[in-house]
Amino acid sequence: MSNLKIYSEVFSESLGISESLCNDKLEYNGVEEWDSIGHMTLIAALEEKFKISIETDDIVDFSSYKKGREILQKYKVEF
Repeated sequence: MSNLKIYSEVFSESLGISESLCNDKLEYNGVEEWDSIGHMTLIAALEEKFKISIETDDIVDFSSYKKGREILQKYKVEF
């Protein structure tokens, strides 16, 4: 399975939203489920799935589905 597919599934499962919503238009607070609690659930799931530890500045900067891919590339996650 590709990292992009895994990434989308983690978003969908962590936030409890349809995978069809997981695209470059999805932003923090753009859906009710992606609030501060959903954000930390998502970050924890991404760290576990990709075996990385995301720095605090990057957690704060993780403002959209698209931005998240850019941030994960810093941690050697290729899309």
